Amino acid sequence: MTTPSAASPSSSTPLAPAAGAQAPAPGTPASRRFGSLGPVGLVLAGGVSVQFGGALAVTLMPRAGALGVVSLRLLVAAIVLLLVCRPRLRGHSRADWGTVVVFGVTMAAMNGLFYQAVDRIPLGPAVTLEVLGPLALSVLASRRAVNAVWAALALAGVFLLGGGDFGSLDPAGVAFALGAGAMWAAYIVFSARTGRRFPQADGLALAMAVGAVLFLPLGIAESGAKLADPTTFGLGAAVALLSSVLPYTLELLALRRLPASTFAVLMSLEPALAATAGFLILGQSLTSAQGLAITLVIAASMGAIRTQVGRGKGTS
Repeated sequence: MTTPSAASPSSSTPLAPAAGAQAPAPGTPASRRFGSLGPVGLVLAGGVSVQFGGALAVTLMPRAGALGVVSLRLLVAAIVLLLVCRPRLRGHSRADWGTVVVFGVTMAAMNGLFYQAVDRIPLGPAVTLEVLGPLALSVLASRRAVNAVWAALALAGVFLLGGGDFGSLDPAGVAFALGAGAMWAAYIVFSARTGRRFPQADGLALAMAVGAVLFLPLGIAESGAKLADPTTFGLGAAVALLSSVLPYTLELLALRRLPASTFAVLMSLEPALAATAGFLILGQSLTSAQGLAITLVIAASMGAIRTQVGRGKGTS
């Protein structure tokens, strides 16, 4: 099986951003402002932004609830992306719209399940469990015997993360994190399909709008007028910018100069960044076993990505 092009994220780059999005052209203010960081710095800055945005979301949950926070994040991100991208609404087929709607539903489900998870278990373990979804997608897509090693390594990490029986983690939180991982894998698939059907970041903007429209009633049902509180809305907007708008921009700028394989390996560090954000902002410490578990899952992710990329080079 030939590894698909890096232009459309796929199982060969399981932690890549939404497909079809395009970075600002060289010479634009955004490109000049962030370009000085270097491509690796851009990716790491994007990862830090995502995880610290997630930590901020946890602090906001007592005010707005998990569903309310997701609603604010999707709503603000959708507004920003629609204003920036100004996607064309006409000229798309029924299949195009079907793809973008499923992409939006998947995105909403991924965010909703993940925020339910971090409402119950620490941020580091939640992201570690969530990353199993893209990891499984990469392993299944490759179909190489060596991936059994990476899968076993990841399972060992999960076993350690739960203290052998998951007694140290809330079972519902674990289930929500695993569900978010499954939706992350589906997000990757439909991101690629959307990118093939819509130019630039139009599909992402439309899908984000779909997710916001679908999730807003849930947020209103849980939090009601609390969502209109200026402080709550402002913090929700900050979560949207840190977790969606800023990291997408930084990652897309980085992909102009960074091989997709290197990008994917850097994104595999997300659990470590999440654990750091959880410790610094939320005071969530990890046991030595949980720290080792996160390391094992990161190693498994990196190995699976390298295997898939190497196979693609050999069959292209």
